[in-house]
Amino acid sequence: MKHVLLTAAAAATFASAAPAQEVTLARFFGACEDAGTDTTTSVGEPCIIQSIINAASAEIDGVTINTLPTDWGNYYDQIKAAFAGGTPPDVFVMHRHRIPEFAGIGALAEISDDLEAVGIDPADWSGNALEAVSYEGGIYGVPMDFHANLWHVNMDLMAEAGLVENGEPVLPSSPEELMEHAQMVKDATGQDYLAADFAQFPIGVRLVLALMWQQDANIFTEDGTATIDTEAGANAVTAITQLFDAGLANPQLNYADSQQSFLNGEAAVLVNGTWVVDFYDAEAAKEEVGLDNYYAADFPTLFDTGATWADSHMWAIPSTLEGDTRDAAMQVLAFINDHNIDWARTGHMAVRKSVVESDAYNALPHRDEYTGTAAIARDTPPSPRYGAIQDVLNRELQAIWLTDKPVEAALSDAELEVQDLLDR
Repeated sequence: MKHVLLTAAAAATFASAAPAQEVTLARFFGACEDAGTDTTTSVGEPCIIQSIINAASAEIDGVTINTLPTDWGNYYDQIKAAFAGGTPPDVFVMHRHRIPEFAGIGALAEISDDLEAVGIDPADWSGNALEAVSYEGGIYGVPMDFHANLWHVNMDLMAEAGLVENGEPVLPSSPEELMEHAQMVKDATGQDYLAADFAQFPIGVRLVLALMWQQDANIFTEDGTATIDTEAGANAVTAITQLFDAGLANPQLNYADSQQSFLNGEAAVLVNGTWVVDFYDAEAAKEEVGLDNYYAADFPTLFDTGATWADSHMWAIPSTLEGDTRDAAMQVLAFINDHNIDWARTGHMAVRKSVVESDAYNALPHRDEYTGTAAIARDTPPSPRYGAIQDVLNRELQAIWLTDKPVEAALSDAELEVQDLLDR
């Protein structure tokens, strides 16, 4: 009996000393070195997501997570290189629009049969969220959010220009009214009306897409025909360039500069996504920040139909993952799914019905100011070439507002290149 007890004790000691299963995780969203593990107090995308990851590493029994250093600008190039080298991360974040590209070549694991075992209920996901992670009848990821472009508003500048009614900003309802409002802001405050990243990331592309969708147009059709060099395309671009031509917006601003201009109180409106709502709210509370009275508004309808650019973040695992590592990776996905309310504090819209219906979610700052965004969210048809198509549009649109390339020439060149990509 003593021998048996000793053997059992030795076995227990050996088991407790077993190394934890390491899971490598790749993400963008920016760096946060001191995120900690408190998922309820962190602020901003980088720190909120890293606090969730840190908490998962601390709380999931037998699992540790190694967050890989990645950069937003070349994130997908890094992921593709990792796959090509046979060392993809065990867990990685993706955008909805990238699923056809990665699932189409068999890189992503189909995880329908793995969800229940880790406590994930896809019935709790919204219909849009389930659609976002689905491809050819399978589920290829766990959705984390629904995000879209908003108009972030400096209410003090708008009030000086007479563009506030009943505590809400007065937003334009046509390209002509956009110019009128912009001139009112300039005349009353001396500041620009609108700021956005027109010189770096594809914020300008997303703005043009929204204005094309508002005309019931798109950049390509379901059957793969490019439709960029159109009246709707020209109308969308002109609605923006008229602001540049009149000195009411600055096309030279990149992401950081446009954001700083808004926070400094130098622009009445910033076009950016849901991901910065909590950050701007926190900044507006600081004495030293020029932005004091902040509002997050739905993207205005300048043409016939309400529309704004939207996408979703999701988490996926490689199709080659198996055994204990796959089990551990699925536990990480389940932990992130369980913390959907924490991620929603960024400003992103939650994907779980139980979270959206909760008091905690509806009490989040500014949430009631952009409740109409979900109804006007739009996207292009799915395409494995989306990333390359976006790059073409970004280059040609920047040529318009940074180098004065004629609109017709830029849209024509873009259409030819996009058609070539769609035909491949």
